[in-house]
Amino acid sequence: MTAPTPRRALLAAALAAAAVATVPGGKASAAAPPVPRRSATAPTIDNRFWYSYSHWQAGTHRGTKAVAGTRPGLEIATPAGRTDYTDPHTGRTAAWDYATWTSPVHRSAVPATEAVASWNARTPAGTWIQCELRGTYSDGTATPWYVMGRWASGEGDIRRTSLDGQTDGRTTVWTDTLAVDTPAKTSGLRLRDWQLRLTLHRKPGAATGPTVWLAGAMASDVPDRFTVPPSKPSGTAHELKVPRYSQEIHIGRYPQYDNGGEAWCSPTSSQMTIEFWGRKPTAGDLAWVDPSYSDPQVCHAARSTYDSAYKGCGNWPFNAAYASTYRDMAAVVTRLASLTDLETLIRAGIPVITSQSFLSEELTGAGYGTSGHIMTVVGFTGAGDVIANDPNSADDAAVRRVYRRTEWENVWLRTRRRNAAGKEVQATGGICYLYVPARPGVAQLAALHSVGVI
Repeated sequence: MTAPTPRRALLAAALAAAAVATVPGGKASAAAPPVPRRSATAPTIDNRFWYSYSHWQAGTHRGTKAVAGTRPGLEIATPAGRTDYTDPHTGRTAAWDYATWTSPVHRSAVPATEAVASWNARTPAGTWIQCELRGTYSDGTATPWYVMGRWASGEGDIRRTSLDGQTDGRTTVWTDTLAVDTPAKTSGLRLRDWQLRLTLHRKPGAATGPTVWLAGAMASDVPDRFTVPPSKPSGTAHELKVPRYSQEIHIGRYPQYDNGGEAWCSPTSSQMTIEFWGRKPTAGDLAWVDPSYSDPQVCHAARSTYDSAYKGCGNWPFNAAYASTYRDMAAVVTRLASLTDLETLIRAGIPVITSQSFLSEELTGAGYGTSGHIMTVVGFTGAGDVIANDPNSADDAAVRRVYRRTEWENVWLRTRRRNAAGKEVQATGGICYLYVPARPGVAQLAALHSVGVI
């Protein structure tokens, strides 16, 4: 019922990194609690995001500038040059002024087998951004600069796209994830450190360009496991009132976006969570949707997350970037270490969008099997079972599901599984997206700190 998920395991909690409230000059708001050092709850995961005024002042600028304010960002000051870009999906060639920012090198706390980037940006008509990542191997040599995404919120200038299959023979980009090739067979080769390069584009001679509010990545040493030890439930029931939307009611609608709603689990989950925070598309945003269609905002989300190379709406950073286009929203892709971490976020009022794959008999009550599916965790029962808004449901009323804790935990956190043919394949290993207001509450910040996102 969902689109197959290629090898691209990286999660979604880092969004909170952008969430630390700032004021002009880059000083933290008095409302924000002190940021503790990350605990040992997730020793295989490391997050690093740039989002404050002082962050944007750091690094290397070629035509870019840091912009202060209640939400600091990165913008074009004076273009560093002009380049032609031929869109591989439309064949159109156009000239663009550009400027770049290269982050400081981040030495990861975890020598990693995977890395995935996230960014939050505003891209008005006539602008777009490119995000690249370069790593240093444990043997001291470097990867190439890999393109992790070319992105714009609209489709009028370029088509949003990943560049699958970039490789140097030791690491490969799989849609949205940079992964070490066969890490178990490469003498322990890992990514020791990494840095980002952002390229901001605008039409020649334009006075304004894009603004980037957050950029960074999550790196992880993905464990090789078919099962995970069960966690102890908190014993407290808690459920968030997240809107319920079915992807299935959209089957056949706008097939140019990954064959219509049958494969729209990711944008449907994104839209539920965005609306939980009180944000919605405008009437103008939805004007293109057939007025006879129910839940037109889900169609809008699918169109706004579609990756023209992947040919689907399941690119994880593209979903996070879409969420950040809404007023004062921040979003990231990351990985969580346990269901206990997820419970911590739920208790703080933060829904968690998760990725999992399973056979139908592995998740009681699902009624389907999937090679990759996105749902939104909205709560826990008193017994610790998972309450999820599962978009793979017949209609909106059927979206709320309760899944057995140990079953759900295993299909979400494991990194290896066997498919219906008995073949050993990858699993997602705790991937999730986190969407929160750019200025979250104290309890939300504390929860995000405690799970190692910021």
